Amino acid sequence: MTAQAPSRPASRSTVEQEVWAELRAEAEAALIEEPLYAGIIQATVLDQRSLAQALAYRLAHRLGDGDLARLSMRDLCLSAFEADPYAEAHAVRDLVAIRERDPTCRRYLDPFLFYKGFAALEGYRVAHWLWHQGRATLSLHVQSRISEVFGCDIHPAARIGSGVFVDHATGVVIGETTVIADDVSILQSVTLGGNGKESGHRHPKIERGVLLSVGAKVLGNIRVGEGAKVAAAAVVLHDVPAHTTVAGVPARVVSRLPVDEQPALSMDQTFGFGDGI
Repeated sequence: MTAQAPSRPASRSTVEQEVWAELRAEAEAALIEEPLYAGIIQATVLDQRSLAQALAYRLAHRLGDGDLARLSMRDLCLSAFEADPYAEAHAVRDLVAIRERDPTCRRYLDPFLFYKGFAALEGYRVAHWLWHQGRATLSLHVQSRISEVFGCDIHPAARIGSGVFVDHATGVVIGETTVIADDVSILQSVTLGGNGKESGHRHPKIERGVLLSVGAKVLGNIRVGEGAKVAAAAVVLHDVPAHTTVAGVPARVVSRLPVDEQPALSMDQTFGFGDGI
């Protein structure tokens, strides 16, 4: 399961360029739509030279505080985005995921400016970079601010891929040794936690295309297989086979899904009871 790209990209992809151009066009239109907010839109998007710069500016205004002022936070975020060759590509894939999966999202500008899940995820990417630079104190500060501001607690050592949709973010907890692959959707109040005080790998491994519904709890060093669906309020204590739906407390298999179905992309949270296991 891959949570980070394996090699350095040569340049910004066409998709990244197109999303940045569309985001700027949406910002231009928003200037006319809402003059009272024009100054913020101008400073956040239109005055910036790249999506990475714009994202660093926006995160700084939301995460900066008395302990670490906005200017310092902006420089910190920008350092992370510029040092990580995948940061901008990850942010773009995360934005595209929101627009494609959230029926309320009609433009990139809205999640970029306002959605807690997007901000929490990109803030985590800054904390993750700091953690691997050996700067644990600043990394944990960023984690703490994300938790305070967005109600979403992601340990900076967790490994999270791209194209990840964190919907609403409130109450989401992701533990230290969690690994989340690409194209996963996570709804509010989801916990990816440990099941005790064991050391080493003690948190879940979530494979590509998984949908974690509202309030789902996945506990321990267990694997949720590719394309699986975890129903609302389920408590998962054992491995989940690929392309199945699990539900209940404790969770059990209630249906099997077609191999080509991708619940994280369809966002279909319904499930039907089968024979179980």
